[in-house]
Amino acid sequence: MIGISRHTDYAMRIVLHLSALPESTQVTADEIARKRLLPRAFMRRIIVRLAEAKILRTVRGAGGGIMLARPASEISMFEVVVAMEREVTLNPCVDHPLSCPLSVSCPVNRAWEGVTKQLQTTLSGIRFDQLANAIEPKSAKAGYTDPPSAGAGRKSAKGGRRGRS
Repeated sequence: MIGISRHTDYAMRIVLHLSALPESTQVTADEIARKRLLPRAFMRRIIVRLAEAKILRTVRGAGGGIMLARPASEISMFEVVVAMEREVTLNPCVDHPLSCPLSVSCPVNRAWEGVTKQLQTTLSGIRFDQLANAIEPKSAKAGYTDPPSAGAGRKSAKGGRRGRS
């Protein structure tokens, strides 16, 4: 399977959460974990990686928390993937062409190279301010609520809402 790690997915959720808040807003890791449905066990490691990449800024101690290190409009999905995965490549031959004696003349390698470049370009063009603005409804931009119970929020036969609101 071609994909990203679970840690990278969680990192995206953390950055998205902070991007949806007013600029320079600081929140706790526990708040993000609760609102974005993230396991607390992974939060510290992910936050450290994002801070090392200058995507997040952390404040220690009482009243501490996490915030974006710069505006969401300056942070791309590509940066988050690189911070977590260290490299974005679909085939080892693309990143390490000397490791394969066939890489110079291999049409499959050239195809992977093109796809990798397209992926990098696409991810570089997606900014977190765009993602935050796409959260619907706009009133829920600051995060998710607790997961609804089974059946909660479904429309009843009369067209109204039933369950929690």
